[in-house]
Amino acid sequence: MLPVVEILADEPTAEQRDQVLNLLLDFNGQHTGHLIERPNLGILLRDPKTGEIIGGLYASDEYNWLFIKYLIVPEALRGQGLGAELMREAERIARERGYLGMFLDTYDFQAKPFYLKLGFEPFGELEGDAHTPRRFFLKKLF
Repeated sequence: MLPVVEILADEPTAEQRDQVLNLLLDFNGQHTGHLIERPNLGILLRDPKTGEIIGGLYASDEYNWLFIKYLIVPEALRGQGLGAELMREAERIARERGYLGMFLDTYDFQAKPFYLKLGFEPFGELEGDAHTPRRFFLKKLF
């Protein structure tokens, strides 16, 4: 008997998402030997007066690569080396964890030149149009 295909009317719950993800991780682990997930990585920028989070970096373990998912430095603080410091710390931790390297994606209105200066190299691109920004994929192999 075939399974029932259910199209959800709303966004999947965290439980539903995790059930699908766990099935995929179990399958992938059988083929890669990558069964242990390392913890995600967060590096925060805080306002020194209020302690409020004003920026930072968030990354995840992606099969022995560190995937930089989010990096944000407030516009008023850009050009002072904070983004480079966040990326250096992420790279230091990635090297300590024994990753092959780091990868990320960025849009044409974001920071591709910044990442290129840090030694990242392009490995893919999604085209854009008048309503869709171009998306670039970059990596840094250790």
